Amino acid sequence: MEWKCEKCGNTEFEKDQMQATGGNFSKIFDVQNKKFVTVTCTKCGYTELYKTQTSAGMNILDFLMD
Repeated sequence: MEWKCEKCGNTEFEKDQMQATGGNFSKIFDVQNKKFVTVTCTKCGYTELYKTQTSAGMNILDFLMD
């Protein structure tokens, strides 16, 4: 993956994942139905979020494991 920090121009980064809830049903049952990939600059810490798809099966599994 080629990436360049918009703030400082650095090309080195760390990639991670983040999950969040959305909507009343999800908040009540603590289901993380929104998933993002994060890309963080190793020099200045600037972070971008990219939305990814989550499957219904993974949402159910998250609910059962909490």
